[in-house]
Parts: sequence; structure tokens; C-alpha cells
Amino acid sequence: MRSVDERAVADGGDGHRALPMLAADRGGFIDRHQLWTDAQYAAAGQLRRVVDELGIELIRFSFADQHGVLRGKTLTRAAAGAALRSGVTVPSSLLLKDPSGASVFPVFAADPQVGVPGFAGAGDLVLVPDPTTFRLLPWAQRTGWVLCDLRLPDGSPVPLCTRSLLRGQLDRLAAAGYAMTVGVELEFHVFAADARPDGGLDADQVGRPAAPGRPSVVRPVSRGAQLLHEDGLDRADDLVQLLHHGLTRLDLPLRSLELEFGPSQFEITLTAGDAADAADQVLLARSAIRQLCRRHGYHATFMSRPAGAETASTGWHLHQSLRAVDSGAAVFDPTTPGEALSPVAGHYLAGLLEHAGAAAAFATPTVNGYKRYLPFSLAPDRVVWGIDNKGAMVRAVGAGSDTGVRLENRCGEPAANPYLYIASQLISGLDGIERRLAPPPAVEDPYAADAPRLPTSLAEALTALAADPAFAAALGDPVVSWYLTLKRREFARYLAYVSDWEQREYFDLI
Repeated sequence: MRSVDERAVADGGDGHRALPMLAADRGGFIDRHQLWTDAQYAAAGQLRRVVDELGIELIRFSFADQHGVLRGKTLTRAAAGAALRSGVTVPSSLLLKDPSGASVFPVFAADPQVGVPGFAGAGDLVLVPDPTTFRLLPWAQRTGWVLCDLRLPDGSPVPLCTRSLLRGQLDRLAAAGYAMTVGVELEFHVFAADARPDGGLDADQVGRPAAPGRPSVVRPVSRGAQLLHEDGLDRADDLVQLLHHGLTRLDLPLRSLELEFGPSQFEITLTAGDAADAADQVLLARSAIRQLCRRHGYHATFMSRPAGAETASTGWHLHQSLRAVDSGAAVFDPTTPGEALSPVAGHYLAGLLEHAGAAAAFATPTVNGYKRYLPFSLAPDRVVWGIDNKGAMVRAVGAGSDTGVRLENRCGEPAANPYLYIASQLISGLDGIERRLAPPPAVEDPYAADAPRLPTSLAEALTALAADPAFAAALGDPVVSWYLTLKRREFARYLAYVSDWEQREYFDLI
């Protein structure tokens, strides 16, 4: 006798598959449009059991916006069942805003000029939860968290969903016979927060679209200029223990917590793994670090070069390698004795270099991040590669080791949208493989090399992106145009702002 939850395998496959779906959930948005895999249905069943057994009262349904910032809704336990059946609606205008919350497109128009359907009149999109991402938040009482994908009301994908964009590029990679492994080194600053005793904000800290309020007042927590100083890290042990406990309780693959060179500068590294999982992990790790710190009197920021951090900016070093889908074998390891890289790795590397200017718009998406590209700063300033050279934009590491060869791109900033940053590497590397590009020779003196410079501003990077056909071919013209429009408006606001530097330079002199 068959269970009522059994369904025939699609296209007459052998046997049946059992979907653990409650009868009340049949016919919902997710079931109707067949948006979950069997693994997601199974994870949803486990989610329900955990919620019931642990008495979870609130669940955050979140998605990554274009800036890599988590947005979404927090639902009560009673409402979560409906969300697992039919998703959660959010305004489509969330994808049309700059970092300040200002709408860049005419969101209430019949045609908001986005170039894709589903955005007229700031209508709703549907957050479809991915139950495999469900976690309990150790810092928030009886609260869970689940990451979502974006869908249109007719069930079709939202072309501007950055999580889906990465998965689309990973599908292209799989079609070529490869899968991607990513390792993360993520730097950030943590300061002691000078908060008001009542926990409130001062009037000038309240912002409005296109005009954020005054930032938080903070103090450093480490002296700086002492890379990996054990006593320095020990002085911040309360913070170290806080982050270790919070991140590991989230089941994030934390490898290390390190004291970096600059004052108040720290780094976490995550164990290398599947690229899609790594992007999700970075998104949650950043949010966790900020929220954990805020609850314990600290202020964490992933801004690359905050005021007072002139001695060392923060970066996001992205380690990447490919493996064969059919065998799982590493394909970057050299096949000829004496060579540093395999031919496939060489082609991939050449693609990273060929498209470095355009990819910088995704790897370093803020105005502030370009102030990090300085010589002799442990950050790159030109498009070169080197063998185990930390001054090069791309560092080839692992030759002859038991970890395998990987390419470490050192030009990214920690605020980058993880889905777009990783996708930009895939697009670049795949183009190099498909065109069989050859990399130039490795350099030994990266800051003296005769090579193209990385973009010196967000505007330069956006110009390079607009001129690079590889990204439009991979992502589609509407996606590239959408991103360019958002980021050009952001840069225009920056140019229009009268800075403290200008005031100091000119006000009393002329």
C-alpha cells in the first residue's frame, strides 16, 4: 500500500519518491510552482519539528539585497507555517534602492525602467524560504533564521535575485564539467561603542533616503601595528570568545579568529567548501558578527577603510579552485612536473586578469573600498599574479601541498555582496577557459610591475563593467544595466557631497 505522501518519479522513473508534506500544505505557492527539491521538503519537515520541540517563537525570513544586506520579515510561530507553504511577500522596490534607502528607479510607475517584468507600482515579490539554511540564532531568544530566494507572483524567478544569479553561473560551470570550491578570509573592524545610557540615538543620527545620519561614536579596541600578536588578541578575549561561541553555534565552518595589522582590525577564516554554501555563510557571518557585537557594547563594521583605519584597510581574500563534477578531482593541480598550475587553472587565471577591471565593480562595490588599492599595503594596486606573493592581485597558493592549488583573489572588499563577488569570478574564469586564454608570466615585484592598474574609483570600475561584454552575456543586459544604474547614482551622491577634506583645504584659505 502506498502512503498518501508518495508521488511518482517525474518522467516515469523507477520507483516513487516520498515528499514529507502536510496535507494542509498542498496547493500552496511553493507546491503549485514546484519550487522545492526533495531535500528542501525534508528540511522543512525537520524545521517544523525543531520549532515545536524547542518552542521557537519567531523566525526571520531574510534575503540578500543588491548590496549584500539582509532584508526580510520576522514572523511569529503561528504565521511560519503559511510562509513555508506560500512564502512571504515584500515590496519589489527593495531591489531598486541605493545603500541609503533612496529609490533610484521610478518605483510607482507602470514602467519603472528596470528592463525586467514584475516591478511596476512597487508591487510584491515572494520570498521563498530555503529550509536547508534554517538555523537557530544563539543571540536572540527563541528565534530562528532562514534564507530565502526571490520569485515573482507567477512563480517565475526574479532576474535580479543575487542568490539565484550565482546559482545560474554555477549551473554554467557544471555544464562545462566543473564545480567550484571557495575559501574565505574575511577582515573587519570592531570598535568599542560609545552608546547612550538609554540605548537611544541622538537626533543627528537619524537618516533619510540619500542622507544617512551621523555614524556611531566609537573607540579602538586594539593598538594596531602588531600583526598576529598573541597578547593583543588575548586583550580582546571577551570579543574572541563571543564571536567563537556565536559563529560556531550557527554551524558556520569557522577555522580561525585572528588579530590583523590595523587598530581594531580582525579576521575570520572559514573552511573551504562549495561556492553556493560559502556565499550563504559569508552573508550570515557578517550579520552575526554585527549583531553579536552590538548586543555586547561593540560596533563591528565591514567597511573597508573607516576613519581612523588609515594604517590598514580590510579586505576579503577569496580562495577559489575547480574540481571535476564526474570524479571530484582537483583540476587546478599541475599536470606537468615543474609547472605551478594546470592548463585549466592557467586559462581560469587569465580570465580573472582579463576581466579584473569589470569584476572590481562586484568585488569592490563601494566608494570607500577603492581607497584600499595602495602599493605596499597588503592590498593590490595593479592586475598581476604571483606565486605565493601577497602583494599580487591573484596569488597562486598550494602548489605541492596537500590542500591543492588554488587562486586567491586579494582585490575584494569585505562589504561585497557574496553572490555577486563569487559570480564575477566565475564569469571571468569561465571566459578564460572557453577562450583558452593564456596568463602573462608571474611577477615577483607586484608593486613595480608594468601592468594595468586596478580601477582607482567605483566610477572607473563601472565604466569597465559597461564596456565588458562577458558580463552582459553571462548575466543579461538588464541585470548589468540595473546594477550600473544603482551604483552610478551612489557615486553621483558621493561626488555631490562637500567633504571634510574640502572644508579643511579651502574654507579658510580662499
